[in-house]
Amino acid sequence: MLKNTIKWRLEFRPDKIQWNDVAHEAVKGRLYKADYLDKQGRIVFVIRPGIQSTNSSAMQIKYLIYCLENAIWNLSSNHEQMVWLIDFQGWSSSCLSLKVTREAAQVLQAHYPERLGLAIFYNPPKVFESFWTMVKPFLEPKTYRKVIFVYPDNPRSRMVIQEHLDMDKLETYFGGKNTVGFNYEAYAQKMKADDRSMSDVFDSCCSSPGFMNSEIHESVLSGTNDSEDEASSDEAVSPKIPCSQYEPNEVHVHEPKKT
Repeated sequence: MLKNTIKWRLEFRPDKIQWNDVAHEAVKGRLYKADYLDKQGRIVFVIRPGIQSTNSSAMQIKYLIYCLENAIWNLSSNHEQMVWLIDFQGWSSSCLSLKVTREAAQVLQAHYPERLGLAIFYNPPKVFESFWTMVKPFLEPKTYRKVIFVYPDNPRSRMVIQEHLDMDKLETYFGGKNTVGFNYEAYAQKMKADDRSMSDVFDSCCSSPGFMNSEIHESVLSGTNDSEDEASSDEAVSPKIPCSQYEPNEVHVHEPKKT
């Protein structure tokens, strides 16, 4: 896994993606990094699949990778995972491509293993059950077990989101008290500032003698380096999310709500 990821990074160069390359994907706030953390101090991504961005699957994946790289840059030293908060308001089967979902799952699981700490699916509609059935085979069991379904019409279900997030900071469309929501102009300035900081560090590292020299490039790309550690980084995980303490039939965790 490690060798494949290094090869992918050398070829795809996710560290070279800049805000201006993907800014048009962010205009409507379909995917953004929240300006608050969860109660464990983890970065929170807000995803609103009911909002349409562009029709380019390649650009949607590129923007996702850019967001992941930015989040990793901003992770604190004692937190290596993120929380995904997914709002299904306005979602229909036409809003999300199975192809994009499959590609996103492959990238996340192959090159960003164990970065997902928790995924909260907030109020998915009945029609989502069929889509979820198609998506689940693309997910590894350890990824699937991190998914929680939350329904605002169920008091005990709402307690799940309150356990993980500060309701004063949470957006109103998740039942929180934050009325500000997503501001594209302010968000763009933050991301550009991060781009500059990241570029300064990478430029400094790349100018160091011996950094990623041609021999290393050739070894990785040709696959001749047999000394890699094949142990998956999945073994080194943060403490598991205590989802098991809830009864699925009572708070609708792990499975869509049945009617």
